[in-house]
Amino acid sequence: MRKNRVAPDGNIIQNSARGAWMGNRGVLHDKGKTILRPFKHQAWIICALEFKGRHRKLMAPDRWTELFFLDEATAFAAGHRPCFECRRENAIRFKMAWLKGNPQYGFDQKTSIKKIDEVIHQERIDKKGQKVTSEATVEYLPNGTFIKHNGEPFLISAGRRYLWTPSGYEKPQKLGEGKVTVLTPASIINAFRAGYDPQITIQEWI
Repeated sequence: MRKNRVAPDGNIIQNSARGAWMGNRGVLHDKGKTILRPFKHQAWIICALEFKGRHRKLMAPDRWTELFFLDEATAFAAGHRPCFECRRENAIRFKMAWLKGNPQYGFDQKTSIKKIDEVIHQERIDKKGQKVTSEATVEYLPNGTFIKHNGEPFLISAGRRYLWTPSGYEKPQKLGEGKVTVLTPASIINAFRAGYDPQITIQEWI
């Protein structure tokens, strides 16, 4: 069992569950397949598990480290965004929503995704390597946003909150009200508000 699963706070953990998406932060492991660093570059991306029949050997020497997410909302909370190679349509849609939701930066369609990556990087991790969080009123947060409650990560969806675990979400709880600690980067939340609807893996609860 490899240490290659990503939690909503961006930490890389060891868990057998694979998830719906794969991610890339560069080469993070050594020849012994041990994770040495949390990231190599500022382009943290969300990739498809399969693309053009390509087959990868996990944690191959000098190749980027394969990371895995429960769902897209989890990946966004960690600070990733869609890949322009294997998920081009979604990547373009995300960029358009990000530009619409974050006009304060003065970016336009010709702006390189690298400039957006720079903004997101400042919102996800500080100079000490710690997760950057923000404060917001929970009632106004869009679906797909992650918050921290009693030290645990919760997904917001359809007016409820769901406790995240590596294997899936627990039964829904009342959303509550007032100020909360937010894990999802602010500019990504703005992209959600502007129309990007992240994929969420929630089972039906009876």
